[in-house]
Amino acid sequence: MYKPKALDYSTKKMGAEERTQFIQLLFRMHYRQMYKLATMLLHDDAESKDIIHDIFAQLLSSPKIELQRNMAEAYLLAAVRNRCLNVIRGRKIQERVKQLYLLELDRSVPETDTLLEELKTLSEGIAQLMPPVCRRVIELHFNDGMTFREIAAHLGVSETTVYKYLRNALQQLRNHLKKDSRYE
Repeated sequence: MYKPKALDYSTKKMGAEERTQFIQLLFRMHYRQMYKLATMLLHDDAESKDIIHDIFAQLLSSPKIELQRNMAEAYLLAAVRNRCLNVIRGRKIQERVKQLYLLELDRSVPETDTLLEELKTLSEGIAQLMPPVCRRVIELHFNDGMTFREIAAHLGVSETTVYKYLRNALQQLRNHLKKDSRYE
């Protein structure tokens, strides 16, 4: 066990083994107090333990951090407080981002009823706009997934005629949508 010399209370003057023993002594002396502070601030047992262990891991891995025995308690408690405040700040930021994301979802997703109504109106407009044979080619191709060859056989026309019907129907649809300012 580490026993400090009368005048040697700074980790700056210690060797690696003495420094490790000193930090272990600080851990045993101040863990309860640090844990109590962390759980008071975070209300989370596991996160409190993680913060304390991170502080001591940093002390062990960073010989540049100089600790003096008479200032160690204040340093450790301040480190716990600061880390807890960082965690709380992170939680608040995450909560704000989550709320903003949910607000954005609410705005960007129109109601299903509105979309269905628009789709029904558009479908009725297309039905009135196109000749029956063009409408039938669109239905067979897009709804039933038939190829040009299958549509041609089904309707008793050539593949070129099916292509022309489809091209004309799509052109009429584009023109109709361009006129309607909602789809520009």
